[in-house]
Amino acid sequence: MVGRDGLIGCYMMTNRMHGAIYIGVSSQLVSRVAQHREGVIDGFTKRYGLKRLVWYEFHDTITGAIQREKSLKRWPRDWKANLIERTNPDWADLFDGLARNGVETPSDPETYRDWPPEEE
Repeated sequence: MVGRDGLIGCYMMTNRMHGAIYIGVSSQLVSRVAQHREGVIDGFTKRYGLKRLVWYEFHDTITGAIQREKSLKRWPRDWKANLIERTNPDWADLFDGLARNGVETPSDPETYRDWPPEEE
């Protein structure tokens, strides 16, 4: 299954609220997240048991999605947590809704593209 209307998904996985965070990109978001959840991909997500999809957004191009991924990876950890909590305050697993609907309506990437998290 390709992302909504052929869009590319940028996403974050975790093992628990405020746990380890993995950031990735995929043109087949449902399948890719399912692979993480099943532990069939060796690496960071498997090693730390990151099976919970807590945030995602779609992009028109792979270039845009990869740029967003790289940008998010440079953000401080607190900023990433703040971004997750703006749309998913309980760090709930979004996978069931995503898989059930084919692709759940995500937040608009333009909403957060140049958004700096609030300083505390």
